[in-house]
Amino acid sequence: MEPLTPRQRQALDLIEQMLAEGNPPSQRQLAKALGLTQTAVRQLIRYLKAKGYLVDIGGHRGLRLSERYRGRTQGIPIIGRVAAGQPILAQECIEGYLQLERLFGGSLFALKVTGDSMVDDGILDGDYVVVRPSDQIADGRIGVVLLDDEVTVKRVYLKGDVLVLRPANKRAGYRPISIRSSSRNVRVLGEVVGCIRVQAR
Repeated sequence: MEPLTPRQRQALDLIEQMLAEGNPPSQRQLAKALGLTQTAVRQLIRYLKAKGYLVDIGGHRGLRLSERYRGRTQGIPIIGRVAAGQPILAQECIEGYLQLERLFGGSLFALKVTGDSMVDDGILDGDYVVVRPSDQIADGRIGVVLLDDEVTVKRVYLKGDVLVLRPANKRAGYRPISIRSSSRNVRVLGEVVGCIRVQAR
């Protein structure tokens, strides 16, 4: 599919959000939310339809995502709700779609965890950590760090010019790693913003 300009992406994201909330947007609503004239919104919609992202099923609120685009971006359907306490009836209706980028925000990447050095922070062997790329991280946050040619997940602390990478597994007795932050062998790759666990079958 053809790439979108930043303004077209902004409009498409808004339309997606409103559709996911069960509120198909009118051109007037879009114009108000985007701070544009209705003429400008009509032009944006024309571009999004021409590029294959939207279709119009007719009527005042007839904008829908195209089948082709939905197939690429919908994500995992959220069906009803589940109670952690008393049982409730799960309604067979799709309430929305779970998309990592929308859930965590920004451009992301994921890494599969090997090892048990972060189990006390809820990150287990075989989990996937979701990472927001950055070469800086707030003190004490969980980060992904490149050490020589290996990538590790640890709590990151900066003490003077020393980077301290602290594990979270008291039972195993792992020790912190200290290295000068100016070393060419160490580089912060990003902050962990989420963890995904896939249960073994």
